[in-house]
Amino acid sequence: MDAIVITGPTASGKSELSFKLAEIINGEIISADSAQVYRGLDIGTAKPEKFVQDKLKHHLLDIRDPSEIYTVANFRNDALRTVLEIKGRGKVPIISGGTMLYLKALREGLADLPAANPSVRERIEVEASRYGWEKIRKDLEVFDPIAAARIKANDSQRLQRAVEVYQLTGIPLSEHLRREKTACPLKLFEIAIFPKDRGKLHKKIEQRFGKMLEKGFIEEVLRLKERDDLTEDLPALKSVGYRQIWHYLNNRFDRETMVVRVLAATRQLAKRQFTWLRGSKSIKFVENPDIEIVLSMLPPEFAKGSKYY
Repeated sequence: MDAIVITGPTASGKSELSFKLAEIINGEIISADSAQVYRGLDIGTAKPEKFVQDKLKHHLLDIRDPSEIYTVANFRNDALRTVLEIKGRGKVPIISGGTMLYLKALREGLADLPAANPSVRERIEVEASRYGWEKIRKDLEVFDPIAAARIKANDSQRLQRAVEVYQLTGIPLSEHLRREKTACPLKLFEIAIFPKDRGKLHKKIEQRFGKMLEKGFIEEVLRLKERDDLTEDLPALKSVGYRQIWHYLNNRFDRETMVVRVLAATRQLAKRQFTWLRGSKSIKFVENPDIEIVLSMLPPEFAKGSKYY
């Protein structure tokens, strides 16, 4: 085995479990969270506090500005490289996070797609600004109806990518995705926290968001909003919580409505994560983030460095 994966729905206790595990088995943590990669998105992403990061090495945190795009392919490449670097230091790589698309790409590989092309993207954006993204989606239906059926009309990022891939290669994105993918070169030991009591998880989600507000989540979004180069359409600002607070600061609805919408969106995120996890055949499940149980499940090559071995 090359690395341990700790995943699960939001607010299930992944971070705490990963930290405890890394301390015991001489590990370092690789974040698999699509929002924690961005600088300035700290409170709303439940990013580990600085003293935690000082105590234990974390990777793939704060590696992009919110104005930039960080793709699934970026994560896969960064994660594979970082796992090898950690192993080279004689430590255990622990990949921790709930962005299921990241973990799926790491496990199953990605189609061989062209890199982003700034000039092509700019051309698509100019056309969208003139005629709207619905027009872009209708054009996509002509040469890639499968992708068009899967992408919502308001998902500008995915629409742009589908059109870009076709313009660069002459091959529909759906056809690229159908073709054989590059398998993961690593052997992963995957554990997922899978709480049975949804009501209890929803209560944790509510309590955690309340603490985020107390810490200054709204003020954090306000600082991002005051930047001239950031808009609500950027991937970073589409993250759960940030999007709703951004709209609240734009006076689209009141604070009470904002809270209701954030909690609803977070519960929906957890539901999607549960669905992803159910479909996995390689993951071992635990009901709670119990370090003793997790340690007892580890293959010998990981457990031998711990005091429990």
